[in-house]
Amino acid sequence: MAPGGTMPPCAPHLMFRRPDLAAPAPHAAVMPPPAAAGMDREGEERRLKLSDLEWVADLGEGASGVVTKVRLRGSTAGPAFALKVAHYPDDTDAGREQDEVLRRACGAGPPSPYVVRCHAVLRSAGGEPACLLELMDAGSLHDVLRRRGGRGGLPEPALAEVAARCALGLAHLHARGVAHLDLKPDNLLASARGDVKIADFGVSRIFSPDGHRSPRVSVAVGTTAYMSPERFALNAQAGPRGACAADVWSLGVTVLELYLGHRPVLPAERTPSWKMLKEAICYGDPPSVPESAVASAELRGFVEACVQKDPGRRATVPQLLAHPFVARRDVEASRRALRELIVETM
Repeated sequence: MAPGGTMPPCAPHLMFRRPDLAAPAPHAAVMPPPAAAGMDREGEERRLKLSDLEWVADLGEGASGVVTKVRLRGSTAGPAFALKVAHYPDDTDAGREQDEVLRRACGAGPPSPYVVRCHAVLRSAGGEPACLLELMDAGSLHDVLRRRGGRGGLPEPALAEVAARCALGLAHLHARGVAHLDLKPDNLLASARGDVKIADFGVSRIFSPDGHRSPRVSVAVGTTAYMSPERFALNAQAGPRGACAADVWSLGVTVLELYLGHRPVLPAERTPSWKMLKEAICYGDPPSVPESAVASAELRGFVEACVQKDPGRRATVPQLLAHPFVARRDVEASRRALRELIVETM
């Protein structure tokens, strides 16, 4: 206890952890809370606060923040959500852009079944952003691979469904003027229903603000192993076509990793440096399905179309959606294979 018997200050993600600790009211939600959460909609909708949420379980912690499973306080039978609370406040132009990214990508308008839904963006008393997200109960596809252990990567039917869902998710984002710029297995979340959705927009960029095309956006961000060659240039920037092409390269590397069961770029290196990755990606051959692998021509062609070093020759998302690996898959069989694979690893 602090002097005078008051509770000491705590981190924002702990504000809802203990029922006896009243949280300071955060700033209002940027996006309205979900109807499914049972919020009062009489008159002007009541604004959601962190103190309205009750901790259920810890889900994980990364460099940028903490993720917990929460429910609305007092609604034990109600829906659960994931709450991602940043470690630090971000009341900057970049922080405000991220709010707009979330609004475009997974908040306002009809939701995409291929992008994790963001129900609200809250601010703690200290200014740390807290995103109330759709809960995906199977973790990431990186987690799915890890739990499969020595059984290797995903079989092609399940992988074709993942590729289709990712391409549809990117189509949704790009249509709303958002380039993800950090597509990888860690940022593809799965559920026991067999869903796979794009998540984590921490480095995403808006290439068409206010409905107008922006000439250039920074693409020198993201996870190095999934970056395309042109993104390694000093202060790399791209127009809308180039920003979308950067996501396509990342999709190709991600699909290849999910097939192989390990990172395709410098797999023998436990923790390759930025310089090593740059040399391999910029000056080596593009990643590809090994010749010795028992893989279909359709899978090989899909990966090759994604990882063309020249972004102008890289396939577009509409072209990927029409690619035989995606367009000619047995949809029901692929969905069933993906769902069974996810469930067996939970």
